[in-house]
Amino acid sequence: MSKALRIFVLFACGYFVSYVYRGVNIGFAPFMTRELGLSSADLGLLTSLYFLGFAGAQLPAGVLLDKFGPRRVASLVLLLAAAGAALFGLAHGVGALMVGRLLIGVGVSVCLGSAFKALAQWFPVARLPLLNGLVMAVGGMGGVVVGTPLNWLLGLTDWRIVSFGLAALTVFMSVALWFGAPEKPGSHAQGGLSEALTGVRQVLGSAMFWKVTSLSGITQGVFYAMQSLWMAPFMRDVEGLSEAQAASLVSVVGLAMMAGSVVFGAAARSLERRGVSVFAFSGVGMVLFVVVQWLLMVRAPIAPVWLWAAYGIFGGTGILSYAVLAEHFHGTLIGRVNTSLTLVIFLLIFFCQVGVGAMLGTYAAHSAQAHFSAWTVLIVLQVLGAVWYFWPRRQRVGNVAAA
Repeated sequence: MSKALRIFVLFACGYFVSYVYRGVNIGFAPFMTRELGLSSADLGLLTSLYFLGFAGAQLPAGVLLDKFGPRRVASLVLLLAAAGAALFGLAHGVGALMVGRLLIGVGVSVCLGSAFKALAQWFPVARLPLLNGLVMAVGGMGGVVVGTPLNWLLGLTDWRIVSFGLAALTVFMSVALWFGAPEKPGSHAQGGLSEALTGVRQVLGSAMFWKVTSLSGITQGVFYAMQSLWMAPFMRDVEGLSEAQAASLVSVVGLAMMAGSVVFGAAARSLERRGVSVFAFSGVGMVLFVVVQWLLMVRAPIAPVWLWAAYGIFGGTGILSYAVLAEHFHGTLIGRVNTSLTLVIFLLIFFCQVGVGAMLGTYAAHSAQAHFSAWTVLIVLQVLGAVWYFWPRRQRVGNVAAA
């Protein structure tokens, strides 16, 4: 196996592990609710702590990735996730569950950024939309796993045993990355902490960064907040589906997201050769995602399986934003660029997940109106993000220098 292919396989598998952790509570929730008496607000906060830990680690993770490289950083930080999963499985109170979930979020915080950083080191920029899409597709298998397969597994064992299994899988992934992923000579940022933080300030001070993030951040925040927790309750409370039917559709969304990531990644490169920018193509895909949400909310007369498949297909188009930003920043900043975008996305996932949980808690249990209210707010926010995204720029922002 070539070094480049080994890089792709190992880091994509690392992101798969991260994705499983992201959505596993969608299957755990009914069992934890019965065993520990958790409310909708409790579930929202507990599940969202993954995203809070993930987001909080992004800026230091970006500095570490650019300074020490993706292999060393990802393999070591993953051990925190393994510890968090073990604690989660042992927990008998909400406090311990929260600490475990937070540790998991911190531990897998570098999986996506390290994958994109490694790909940017080993492959030309022109191939990144497709390769990033393929990484998302492999990760998206985690979204499939937390649907019907997890539902089946929880019929054979309990959520605590599954947590211990995830801890063991994470340790294995850490070891595989440490011994299997090659290093790229001369690809690490030079200088000390001050220079590294200067690079972070350059990224966060870039108008182009925030223009891209305006729509990508909120659409990805909504998609992953729903996919990892609130999608199944919507299916049950609004569409009247059973637990098994909802679990099947969760898997459909995961499969559709995988397909969309690959297809859009390939199409972006093809259309770019024909004069359509990745920026524009990604933006159109994200707008279509908002349209699909509206169709779901108004109960459009379309079979749920098709609407939810479209939800998954278009839900992942914002991932092209990583390739968009890679064209505007120097290669030695890519780790900090990727983790800065991921920081924004995961903070928005956290707020979306907590906000939806709080809104559901203010209505009667299983109220369709509660879901409608939450979705309306989220759709309005995405529309505002789209306006900013497509608002004409006064001048094109050039490639930002290294730091």
